[in-house]
Amino acid sequence: MPVSFLTPTQREQYGRYPRELSDEDLARFFYLDDGMRELILMRRGDHNRLGFALQLTTVRYLGTFLDRPVDDVPPRVRVTVAAQLEITDITGLGEYQNTRQRRRHVAEIRERYGYRELSDPTVGFRLTRWLCALCWTGTERPGVLFERATAWMLTHKVLLPGVTTLERFVAQVRARMEVRLWRLLAGGITDDQRKKLEALLTVAEGSRQSWLDKLRKGPVRVSGPALVQALQRVETIRELGISLPAAAHIPRSRLAALARFAGTVKVTVLNRLPPARQLAVLVAFVHSMEASAQDDALDVLDMLLRDLFSMAERDDRRVRLRSLKDLDKAAATLADACRLLLDPDVSDATLRERIYEAIGRDVLTQALDDVNTLVRPPDDVFYEALRKKRQSVARFMPTLLRLVRFEANAAGEPLVAALDWLRQRPAHDPPEAIIDKGWKRHMLDEHGKTDYAAYAFCVLDRLKAALHRRDIFVAPSWRYADPRAGLLNGTEWEATRPMVCRALGVSSDPMPALAAIAAELDQAYRAVEARLPHNPAVRIETVAGKDELVLSPLDRLDEPPTLKALRNEVRARMPRVDLPEIVLEIAARTSFTQAFTHVTERAARASDLTTSLCAVLLAQACNTGPEPFVRQDVPALRRDRLLWVDQHYVRDDTLGTANAMLVAAQSRIDLARVWGGGDVASADGLRFVVPVRSVHAAPNPKYFNQQRGVTWYNLISDQASGLNAITVPGTLRDSLVLLAVVLEQQTELQPTRIMTDTGAYSDVVFGLFRLLGYRFSPRLADIGGTRFWRVDPDADYGKLNGLARQRVILNRIEPFWDDLLRLAGSLRLGLVPATGIMRVLQAGDRMTRLARALAEFGRIEKTIHTLRYIDDEAHRRDTLIQLNLGERRHQLARELFHGKRGELHQQYREGQEDQLGALGLILNVIVLWNTIYMDAVLAQLRAEGFEVRDDDVARLDPLGFEHINMLGRYSFAMHEAVARGELRPLRDPDDGAAEAA
Repeated sequence: MPVSFLTPTQREQYGRYPRELSDEDLARFFYLDDGMRELILMRRGDHNRLGFALQLTTVRYLGTFLDRPVDDVPPRVRVTVAAQLEITDITGLGEYQNTRQRRRHVAEIRERYGYRELSDPTVGFRLTRWLCALCWTGTERPGVLFERATAWMLTHKVLLPGVTTLERFVAQVRARMEVRLWRLLAGGITDDQRKKLEALLTVAEGSRQSWLDKLRKGPVRVSGPALVQALQRVETIRELGISLPAAAHIPRSRLAALARFAGTVKVTVLNRLPPARQLAVLVAFVHSMEASAQDDALDVLDMLLRDLFSMAERDDRRVRLRSLKDLDKAAATLADACRLLLDPDVSDATLRERIYEAIGRDVLTQALDDVNTLVRPPDDVFYEALRKKRQSVARFMPTLLRLVRFEANAAGEPLVAALDWLRQRPAHDPPEAIIDKGWKRHMLDEHGKTDYAAYAFCVLDRLKAALHRRDIFVAPSWRYADPRAGLLNGTEWEATRPMVCRALGVSSDPMPALAAIAAELDQAYRAVEARLPHNPAVRIETVAGKDELVLSPLDRLDEPPTLKALRNEVRARMPRVDLPEIVLEIAARTSFTQAFTHVTERAARASDLTTSLCAVLLAQACNTGPEPFVRQDVPALRRDRLLWVDQHYVRDDTLGTANAMLVAAQSRIDLARVWGGGDVASADGLRFVVPVRSVHAAPNPKYFNQQRGVTWYNLISDQASGLNAITVPGTLRDSLVLLAVVLEQQTELQPTRIMTDTGAYSDVVFGLFRLLGYRFSPRLADIGGTRFWRVDPDADYGKLNGLARQRVILNRIEPFWDDLLRLAGSLRLGLVPATGIMRVLQAGDRMTRLARALAEFGRIEKTIHTLRYIDDEAHRRDTLIQLNLGERRHQLARELFHGKRGELHQQYREGQEDQLGALGLILNVIVLWNTIYMDAVLAQLRAEGFEVRDDDVARLDPLGFEHINMLGRYSFAMHEAVARGELRPLRDPDDGAAEAA
């Protein structure tokens, strides 16, 4: 790899003082203890004492001695150190810088305090081993590794070498780990497997695509044939027979990085790789692709089954509507017979004759047959409509049973047995554990034997639900794997338990932990009841003999004239600017584009790469594609350049790193800290229609009409910056993804209060968030039906007694306390997927005992939140303000994502995530730019004597966009040659061919 990877800023700052030092740094590194003072006072003369002290504190802070130990030290440091030595005159320091005494002091400090060089064999070995571990377990950029190596040397009293020396050292270690990874991946590959892998890069005869290109393309349709093709793709990958060495212990992140590279670059790039690296990349790709291909196949299966059963229900409803007249007629005939049956004037002896005389035997028989045919039982499974789909199911069922091996937990084992019976078709009767009353009436055909089609539909019905609950799972898989597989267990949990308990702030003993939260609930009840007479927003009404809570809606918060004036002044003074200028300016201020590294050559840069990156990000965020940004006369904006940058630099990990840099920059601005401290965040979803064929989109008529779409679920801080986002097909229930979007965010802000709308409301979510150290604070839209829970059945809560009718049984939580901590610790450490775990815990009426214990615990936290919500108007208003902030950010997102009618035209999940990731990044760029200039406007207003009140400033937000031109400008300038009547230059056909490729 190239050795030169540091940015000019990193080179300039290496081993040098920053422009400003914090008070914390001054207190930590420049305080002179008694031992230092004694050593310093042994020098003769104030200039020697102060010079020695500056060299000592400099090496403690920077890890190196400066060539000019006086001139290069900030004045604030000189004054701080001199004050501790009671030296008032520091003008004599200039002569110290040029004396031999300075070099003698350096040698004395090195010997006295044990500073060593990097060339020391022991030091080099330890740093190499430490860097090797970092390189092996992660995918940090070289620049990050350089900074961490610098911090390591500072901690271990190793003098910093020259910047080029350390840069080369880091590059060599990283290259060594890369070679080790390639060697391990290729170690178990046979010659036959090598040939198969190399064949993936060849173009099949009569085709324009290589076999690798075909494998990279997942399904886009939802149909039986599409499912068969998706399963055959899994089979093709398996036939390569690639497996990783069992003892390799290769980190998943390293495999994912190599696999992503193979999945994005052109085959020509792979063909140019060195043989060892090429083979390793292909092995990682195949290993990861089996899981991805199996996930794609199960996505198609899930949607296909959902469509199959919903269409059967709809078809049955249509048939039923067409037959209502016949049903009404038959019911009327039977009603006439019943009237005669109930008539007391008709004797039992003549009843039958009277009915036959009035109605007729044949008519009555026909009416009874019609009713039996047309009436649907409550647990009807629409089998008659499903039966018409037998051929559709027959197309994919054999392939599904042959290629997918389902595994299960205890609840799913009967279903696995049923799938095995369908696969093998043995002579004995099928397992009946999965057959409920609705399906039982259809299980036998006219000959009294098992109806294979009915049983298959019953199994598919159960499979659809079991996949959602994760009672059934597959391996390898990213999305359908067993979510419990990574839970801490055995000795690993025993060793980790103390650390987890300290991190979560809870006791491993359930009794004090449960007693503490029970006491908190009791205090909340008593405090709210005491203030109830003085709370005009709350009243208790009796409905059907039960007390019901009524909470008045919040009044509109009036805007004082000072706020309106301030908002108008800020709006009027914000510079009018084109969107590309904003992105370029923030890139210059924050260097966030440095986070975008080449997918293979991490240090590969190009001239004006920042311009190209900004154009690519805007093309994605504005949903216009690259065309509006292409300028063939500007090298950085040529079409081939933009396509190259898009393919090699923009991906989920670089987008996440760049976003974290923007969030950090926003958090450092004083104005942003006025809006919030970063401890509050809200989560909500923004919906996008996906008009192209995609299995990664789902229907919802409310949001997508007759089309399919996705939900972009965002976590937004109280500083208006986006912290994280997850893209889900359709409109998945908020509670399933809320925990994931909170736990997986990687910014320096760590919010602890999470606000949502009512959609994420559940007892399990309350319990899990409390265990993990968060306070879940949803807006309670319909509080009248909320249940209030108590622990002590005998406690007197006054007027609230009628509301607190439900009781929490702590004995249901106590036996599972250790398991709850183990679950929370596994989630906190990232060992289990949050979305998968939430599917397991929120399985409706089939909750596990652990989920019931967690829900019981969550009811305590939910009641505490509800009591606080009704008692504290400020809390209710803060929740509403934060949710409105999210709505305004989504409004800005809609305005920004204006191309192609605001519809998302990405077929695959990765493309959707990358494009919406770019949208989130540009939103944060706009928020940061607005905050910087709003801060400048406020400073100017204060300087002019304008009244700027702190409470008015707190009600501003950086989400305005009236001053930003997002649609570009039309140029009316004409080239001089064209103005003279000449024609424009014709396009080069080679450029067109390149564009088409």
